[in-house]
Amino acid sequence: IKTLLYALIIAIFIRSILIQPFYIPSSSMESTLLVGDRLFVTKFSYGYSKHSFPFSPAIFDGRILYKLPKRGDIVVFKTPADNRTDYIKRLIGLPGDEIQFINGDLYLNNNQVLKTKKNIKDLKIYCGKEIINAIAFNEKLPNGHSYTAVYKKEGGYKNSDKYIVPKDHYFFLGDNRDCSKDSRYLNSVGYVNKLNLVGKARIIFFSTNKNKGNIFQIWKWFKIIQWNRFFNIIS
Repeated sequence: IKTLLYALIIAIFIRSILIQPFYIPSSSMESTLLVGDRLFVTKFSYGYSKHSFPFSPAIFDGRILYKLPKRGDIVVFKTPADNRTDYIKRLIGLPGDEIQFINGDLYLNNNQVLKTKKNIKDLKIYCGKEIINAIAFNEKLPNGHSYTAVYKKEGGYKNSDKYIVPKDHYFFLGDNRDCSKDSRYLNSVGYVNKLNLVGKARIIFFSTNKNKGNIFQIWKWFKIIQWNRFFNIIS
């Protein structure tokens, strides 16, 4: 019993202070993160709040050892709707930023985010359980961080109101722009308070394709396991 207790304390310490594994259940971050990816998130990247610990106990107020996140970081956070559900998205807007979509282009502080089309023929991605035709772009944020964002080939998200990020809050978008519930949806996600940040996504350590079978079907492992995604650095 003593050994099990020590092991539990060590596990909670590692999970809360250092690093925690997460599973990707949705297609909102394709093609950066795929359904079935398992990844490590560093908990110390932005300091600690009550949400750093299991069940978010109210053991202290505010955030300690706080470090400012950077534009382009892929962040796990507790959704403001219930302060319980974990979401993972890309950080686009900092406090005070103005964000808007105009004719399908992303604008940050009235400047269009540089977007270059990637030459990927017949790109198909998941949107929930549906497979859709998509176009991939390389987007570059003002701080120089580049990433791939995908948009529906037809009927995609075009225009939005202007979002102004409040003090101590952040604005997040999914890389799968037309299939992501993110900060654009103020009633369900909206602006995310700095207290809700859980950690920074770092590396994919394991990945499976649930559409090709169940992980417990050992005889299908060579089809189910996505070997090429092991130990991919997340950026």
